Amino acid sequence: MYILDLLNKIKWDKNESPADYTFAYEDRVLRQLVEKKYSEIKRIEPAFVVLEMAGEEVEIPLSRIKVVKKQGALIWRR
Repeated sequence: MYILDLLNKIKWDKNESPADYTFAYEDRVLRQLVEKKYSEIKRIEPAFVVLEMAGEEVEIPLSRIKVVKKQGALIWRR
């Protein structure tokens, strides 16, 4: 499954609870994976997700999302 499809499924599927999900993306400055709650996603675009960090919108390319977890259990990995 493509990451865009998974993120949209979590958002729109009535059987899913976005609060159960976290994702990790590759931070190129820190050179490590940074984990965020799914609920921190402000919006999903075709090529990136938008997070609000320190009062600013930050675009994370979908290609940098490496892991998705549901209640701490790995469900998707790139």
